[in-house]
Amino acid sequence: MELRQLEYFVAVADEGGFGRAAVRLHVVQASVSQQVARLERQLGLRLFDRTTRRVGLTAAGERLLPEARAALAAAARVRHVADEIVSGAEGVLRLGTTRAFAERVHPALDLLAERVPGLRVRLLQEVRERRIEALRSGELDAALVRGDAPLPGLSVTPVWDDPLIVALPATHPLAALPRFEPADLAGLPLRLAPRDHNPAFHDLVTGLMRRAGIDVPAGPHFTTLQETLAAIAADSTSGSPSWTVFDLVGELPAARRIAFGPLLGARSAVSLAVRPGPLSPATRHLLDALEATRAQ
Repeated sequence: MELRQLEYFVAVADEGGFGRAAVRLHVVQASVSQQVARLERQLGLRLFDRTTRRVGLTAAGERLLPEARAALAAAARVRHVADEIVSGAEGVLRLGTTRAFAERVHPALDLLAERVPGLRVRLLQEVRERRIEALRSGELDAALVRGDAPLPGLSVTPVWDDPLIVALPATHPLAALPRFEPADLAGLPLRLAPRDHNPAFHDLVTGLMRRAGIDVPAGPHFTTLQETLAAIAADSTSGSPSWTVFDLVGELPAARRIAFGPLLGARSAVSLAVRPGPLSPATRHLLDALEATRAQ
């Protein structure tokens, strides 16, 4: 059974004859007659009573007419939805992200929902390397990743960057500085996560210090931000001060006995990564929303 056969069946029923149906469909009458006859053979039913004066629906034809209309309406809906998906106005966009980006991502998703209400975004919150792997495998359509290093086999578009914030004991002499140069921190142990935990951020910080010619001794490992800040505060009474650095998204964390200040010359970039090729309309809508909310 073809949709065309159902379309011809409905047209004959609506117009009350094959000739008028042919005019409506912009085809020859013989084509309408052939397609309706083929449909009747396939269904094993007679749909019309044909006389020299009129063409009328049989009881079977009356029963099947609403079903044919429903089938054609469903097919039209499929075409419409497909067109909306192609344009990015409808569908599902699978986005890889992390909780650390929530204050940036959620306002953009709210704006996207206002602009393109038919487009749904499904979030996958995973560590950076898992996001990249899922994007390469096709499990994701796009992923937000921190770091500006090239990602082989992927295309990246910068969407925002965050300042790097130094945290050290409030009792340390450096705490009086409103901002920090890398040279200010020379010789003070740095709490930094191992490189395999966050390669992009590790390379960003160590590369910045290396380019400034600064020797930074390694301190205890960075764990979570709150745990690390608590340990730094405890350093102020132990006589073994240390510091850490983190990318600021949103407000500064609440922490006692800690001094904060920006690390000059350093920004932590976040990019939207996709597979190579032109951006899909849905991804373009997302990128536009991210850029529109960047300054907020």
